[in-house]
Parts: sequence; C-alpha cells; structure tokens
Amino acid sequence: MRRYGVLKLRAKTSVHLLTATGFAALAYDSFDSTNSFLNGVVRSSRALFAITSCVVDYKYSLHGLPDGSNEYGLSLSEIHLRSARRILKLCDANRGFYVKAGQFIAAMRRVPKEYSSTLTSLQDQAVPCNFKAIKEVIVNSLGKDLSEIFLSFNEQPVAAASIAQVHHAILRDGQEVAVKVQYPGLEYQMKFDLATMAFLSRAVSWLFPEYRFEWMVSEFTKSIASELDFIQEAKNSERAANNFKKNRMVRIPRVYWDMTNNQVLTMQFCKGQKVDDLEFFNRTGISSLEVAKALVDVFAEMIFVHGFLHGDPHPGNILVSQEGPNGFSLVILDHGIYKQLSEDFRKNYCHLWEALIILDSQKIQQLGKTFGVGKYARYFPVIFTGRTINSKSVLRRGMSPEEKKHLKEELKSIKAEDISSFMEALPPDFFTVLRTDGLLRSLISTLGAPQRIRLLSYAKCALRGLSPEATSGSVSAVLLMSRFKTRIKYIQLRLLLEVMEFIAYMNDIKRSLTMKFGKFILSAGDQIRSLCLLFVSAS
Repeated sequence: MRRYGVLKLRAKTSVHLLTATGFAALAYDSFDSTNSFLNGVVRSSRALFAITSCVVDYKYSLHGLPDGSNEYGLSLSEIHLRSARRILKLCDANRGFYVKAGQFIAAMRRVPKEYSSTLTSLQDQAVPCNFKAIKEVIVNSLGKDLSEIFLSFNEQPVAAASIAQVHHAILRDGQEVAVKVQYPGLEYQMKFDLATMAFLSRAVSWLFPEYRFEWMVSEFTKSIASELDFIQEAKNSERAANNFKKNRMVRIPRVYWDMTNNQVLTMQFCKGQKVDDLEFFNRTGISSLEVAKALVDVFAEMIFVHGFLHGDPHPGNILVSQEGPNGFSLVILDHGIYKQLSEDFRKNYCHLWEALIILDSQKIQQLGKTFGVGKYARYFPVIFTGRTINSKSVLRRGMSPEEKKHLKEELKSIKAEDISSFMEALPPDFFTVLRTDGLLRSLISTLGAPQRIRLLSYAKCALRGLSPEATSGSVSAVLLMSRFKTRIKYIQLRLLLEVMEFIAYMNDIKRSLTMKFGKFILSAGDQIRSLCLLFVSAS
C-alpha cells in the first residue's frame, strides 16, 4: 500500500512538473534577450520540458504491456523515436553544450538505434560565431592585433563546432596555420547547462528509479571540461604525436606555443578531406578499405599499446591527406578529449580480447568481476565480436541463426534498469573505450569495409599490448623469466590467431571453388544436353 502511495506521488509530481515546465518554456520563448541569466533560464526550461516529456512518455505508454511481448517491443521502438526527436529539437533550440551532449549520446552506440540515427545529424550542425566576437577573443588572449601576428587571416572559418571554430591564417614568416578560437562566454554557459543536466538526471532517477542517467551526465561533464582547456589539448596533441613518431601513416599538427593559451590554439595547417568522403576517394583512387584498415590500426594501438586514447574520432576530426607511404595518410585533429587509461585497465582489456579471441568463457566471466559488471560479462562477446559466450564460430563469423534466435529470446528479459545497472558499473576507462569503439564501427560501415578488419586489428594489438615490448622499464632477474613466459604466450596466441584466420581464408576459398565447380558442372550438363538434342535431331 505504501509503495502504491509513493508511485502515485511520483506520477502526480511528474505531471505537475511537465505542466509547469511547459508553461515556463512557452513563456520564456517569447523573450528575445541577450541577458545571460535569462538565457540560461530559457535553456533550462526547454530541457526540463523535453526530458520530462520523454520520461512520462516511457512510463505511461508502456504501462500494462507485458515485458518481452511483440506489442511491448513495437511500442518501445516508437517511444525511442519520439524521444530522440524531442531531444534533437532541444539541441537545435539550445545549441552550444546541448549539441555537444547530443553528439555524445549519438556516438555511444550503446543507446537504442533510434537515438543514434536521429542524433547523428548533429555532427554537421554548427553555426559559426560572428567574426567580430572571434577577433576580440584572439586580441584579448594574445595581447596583439591580428596584423601584428598574421600576414593574412581568413574571416570565414574552415570548420565550426559547438564550442569553437577554426580559421586558416598565414603567419608573417609565411607558414600556414590553423587557429582554433573558443566562443566567448562559454564558462558561464557551461556551468548553467551542466547544472541543469545534473538536476534533470537526479530528478528522473527519483521519479523513475529504473531510468538512471547520472553516469551519462558525469562522463559528459568530464569530457566537456577537458575539451575547453586548450592548453591541455595542445599537450595531448604533442604526446599523441610522440607516440606515433615512427608511424608515417599518421600526421598530427604541430603546436605553436607562443600563440596558444586557454582560449586560442594555433597549429600547423594540414590539408585533407574528411575520412568518410567516399567521392574524394573515388576521384583520387585512394582505397576506402585501406583507409579503414589504417584508421582502425591507429586507434587500436592507442587503446591496447599506448593506453592514451583520443575520445572523439568522428569524421570531422580525421582527415585523409594525399601525402603518405601508400598514397595517403591520416591527419588526426581535435585532441581535446583524451583518456589516459590506467595500466591495470589496459592490461585487463588486453586480456579480455585475448579471452574473446579463443572464447574463454571462464576468463571472460572472471574479467567481468574485475571490471565490476558481474553477470553482464556474458554479453561482452556479443558487444565486441558479435558472438555469444557459448558460440563455436570463428572470430569473424558472427552468430549462427540458432544463436541469434536464442540471444533474441534472452534479451527480452533485459529491462531499462538492467541497462542502467550495467552502464553504472562500468569503470570510466571502459566507458571511453566503448564510445570510441562505437564511433569506429560507424566509420568502418560508412567506408564500406567489413567489421572483421576491426576485430583482427583489435586482436593483434591486444596481443601486442601483452607482449614484453609493450612495457618499459629496467629488466631485473625476477622480471626476466616473467617476460620470457609472456613472450611464449604471446607467440602462441599470435599463431592461434593466424591459424584461425587461415582456416577462415581456406573456407572462403573452399566455398568459392565449390560455387565455381557447381557452375562448371551445370554449364557442362547444359552443353551435354545440347549435344544430345543435336544428335537426336540429326538422327
């Protein structure tokens, strides 16, 4: 009875909250004011109205529908789409950090597909800031007029995002540079918007405990705070460049420190086209498959070997230049969001992929406890390799029809509360890896490359990350034997991986030959029948 009273109170509260925020949003939308506080209230009211609408829609549209039923599944998909459209409308209206939050959600790939597909459009939506305001930021930050620093400065930005825009300029010594300038007034706006998002996530959790989003807001807050620090971005850029100094396929723009501070970042200007520009590849003869392979290899090395990961690899941050050893190279931009993976996590994540390669279910479950996800570790093979934990298929083969059917039935029992529990349990490092993995999957699909190139690159880099060469430091007598054993295990796993790939390759050849032989037999049979008919007609 008491539980019924609590639920009733929460239901009434949510309806009152929805009504109040609706009137607030409509009232404030009638104002056109530049006042920062009033603008913050308007933005917060819109957010409150949109999120409350979504939660109420979920709670009451699904009421009474049996979990796992076809009707429940269809209704849930429709609610996902309605809610995604509400959030898209909110991001379009509020701009700034809300666009960034929408991009963050879309990139996760662990959210329902209705959200990722709807919010993906935010990646290309950015309205440039007035150049007068941009010029003022540069002059105030660098302490000099533009003419004292630059020979020329293009007032039209070459790229614009939700928190900054980039201009092409030429220094007085003739060097081409890209000048990234932060929009004015962002710090105050960030505090207001993030406070609103934190409040909304707590309110939703109180009203409806099965819908918990604090983990998402927490990760977004960390991400956006680091992205606003241009000094840290410059340091990240230099560290990443040092990590890939021997890799001629990777180019990272050089930083001009004498023209860089918290609000202005000046870098070497690197030419190139977006990594998903298929028309450019067709025109220049660059293989999109080779681009996909190079892209995955770079980020796999970041994850498994360096433990220093670029957290925002969307198309605008990765360019393809026509200069390089194989006719192209990758230019990695925007180093604001990086994650330093802990050494324990990096090694455990390598071990996880080691277990995923050979499908060691016991090891996977054990690592699940280490990562804090417990029983949900059984879904690691599904998330990363497209196989179930009891699968017998080769690494790149995916699931059999029987496995798909069984998994579909199993997933019907998964509720929103289970997903929230899983995401809350993940360590921050794991969350970053999942997000980057989702972005890479999307890019690979866009480039028309098979997902197996990602699986094989991850597997090989995971094994490399476990090899003695991946660790640094002095070698003592105690460590010598340990490294020797690790080396032997590394060689065994590499051989196993190569054998698995060779078997898959031979199976492909076998199927191809079977098909060709079958066609040959059919063709030969047709010719024999034709000869027989000719012989009969002649006689």
